[in-house]
Amino acid sequence: MRADWQVSIRRACEVIRFDPRTYRYKSRRPGQAALEQRIREICQTRVRFGYRRVHVLLRREGWEINAKKTYRIYKELGMQLQTKTPRRSKPPH
Repeated sequence: MRADWQVSIRRACEVIRFDPRTYRYKSRRPGQAALEQRIREICQTRVRFGYRRVHVLLRREGWEINAKKTYRIYKELGMQLQTKTPRRSKPPH
């Protein structure tokens, strides 16, 4: 829109009723590559751990992380708890 009609950001945002502060927003969230790597390592060594147990281990190691963030990263990495196949029950005598 700006390139076609050569208008300012303020004018373009005003026309489409879009807040210019949203247009200029830059996220300040730090990168989480180290955290993702650590979650991946924990899940590889302990395949029976779900995101809750992974979260407890991370907190013990000193990571300041919320359980919801742990869950989100856990799912983004494609990790999931390996389900056990149920054992067959013995038939009654």
